[in-house]
Amino acid sequence: MGLLSFVREAGEKLFGRKDVEAAAAESAQDKLADLNQKAAAAIVAYIDKQGLDASALTVSFDGASSTVTVAGTVADQATKEKVLLCCGNVDGVDKVDDQLTVTNPEPPATFHTVVRGDTLSAIAKACYGNANAYMKIFEANKPMLSDPNKIYPGQVLRIPA
Repeated sequence: MGLLSFVREAGEKLFGRKDVEAAAAESAQDKLADLNQKAAAAIVAYIDKQGLDASALTVSFDGASSTVTVAGTVADQATKEKVLLCCGNVDGVDKVDDQLTVTNPEPPATFHTVVRGDTLSAIAKACYGNANAYMKIFEANKPMLSDPNKIYPGQVLRIPA
């Protein structure tokens, strides 16, 4: 549990980040509340699309702070981390407040923020000493990654032990 940081301008475009930022800047509370609800619903739909099983999942978005709060129960640490990445690797999200509970806790993975020029092979070489271990990282980030060659700067990836 805690607060995870992400790159606000990188990620899936699930809602209108600029509309949310404009409503927050104008202090248009009714409009911002509506946009926050729509953003949270879009993030939940994205999590569902990934096939991640989280019971009693609740997601809220605060456009003023660009923060997603996610709560609920997941079966294992890998699912928890994937849900957190689904919430944070979204254009317009700067932070994720993790309030998820894990039924079967295990040691957490580390996270890596992709920079320009990164490849899964290069990340695997740095983390494991073996560039050919890139499939371990790819598998750990499925279904959010559909191709090991399609990562982007600002994206946060799970790096299993």
